[in-house]
Amino acid sequence: MSTFSFRLEHTDGRARAGRISTPHGEIETPIFMPVGTVGSVKTLSPLELTECGAQIILGNTYHLYLRPGTEVLERFGGLAAFSSWKKPTLTDSGGFQVFSLAGLNKITEEGVSFRSHLDGSPLFLNPETSIKIQESIGADIIMSFDECIPFPSSREYVLKSVDRTARWAERGKAAKTRGDQALFGIVQGGVYEDMRMRSAGQITSIGFDGYSIGGLAVGEEIPRMYEICGYTADLLPRDKPRYLMGVGTPEDLLNCIGLGVDMFDCVMPTRNARNGTLFTSRGRLHIKRLDNALSDEPVDPECGCYTCRNFSRGYLRHLYKAGELLALRLNSLHNAAFYLSLVKNARNAIRKGVFSGFKSEALEKMKIGGLK
Repeated sequence: MSTFSFRLEHTDGRARAGRISTPHGEIETPIFMPVGTVGSVKTLSPLELTECGAQIILGNTYHLYLRPGTEVLERFGGLAAFSSWKKPTLTDSGGFQVFSLAGLNKITEEGVSFRSHLDGSPLFLNPETSIKIQESIGADIIMSFDECIPFPSSREYVLKSVDRTARWAERGKAAKTRGDQALFGIVQGGVYEDMRMRSAGQITSIGFDGYSIGGLAVGEEIPRMYEICGYTADLLPRDKPRYLMGVGTPEDLLNCIGLGVDMFDCVMPTRNARNGTLFTSRGRLHIKRLDNALSDEPVDPECGCYTCRNFSRGYLRHLYKAGELLALRLNSLHNAAFYLSLVKNARNAIRKGVFSGFKSEALEKMKIGGLK
């Protein structure tokens, strides 16, 4: 019997606030999921993630399949127990990573043959094996295996891909054996509205616990990404969670929450942190710049994270320029906390019926701040 449910609690225009129940706890939406590719969010401990507001983290099926492997994960009772994460987890299908191995994969109706990026060994992934791996990982929410197409792609190729993704979705659902995991279907279709409608119709007719919007933020212009996101979200069931995969900037989160999206993930906050770029309520801050050397200001005066409560921009710049590992931890902690605080504030604004004003004010402040 499924222990997964979604309750839509508030709407404000197209923006939604709800609650997902899973075997490992509840998730308030809209939510951002920090990415723990190989079972950890880079530089951050589970305690730090909890303290900065994380409710769910994402693990990557492809990478976890290669290392540590399903035997190890099963031995330790799944990813959450293995990593001492006490809250919900989500895994992607592995499709994006496999299809990104351009020149190293071969797509057939049965699945995808490819070579490991680690040692070049031959591997094979299809809807059934993707589900089996994700069942070994034991995430609360798992994804259907889909075809992630490049941008740009012709209408002819998108049509073939959309139909193949639907057939794979049916096979994956049939292969699922665990009742304690929720399975999401993925809507594809590139930047073609009729293809998105076709895919949404196919995937929703199969029936899933939630629905993901895939294949965006892969090179198309940002305004077009928003158009397709909003168009696709409107095609999805009102009573199921909607997950926009791999997106994106703070601006993307706010705009797509306004289009009816409930869940997000992206490597951007931690990857940018490791490169010295910090997200703030006044825009992006490049901590390595010389004008931060004598600054006793926090990264963001409006942020209550551990980094902002205790350290100056000057000290963070010093750590980064000196190559200290602490710089990566403190920067990552701030960026993760900023993203999670942003979606928390969005949730509260939706509940109060003031999301539109909140979004406009937040976006204007980020614009004013600019790049420093």
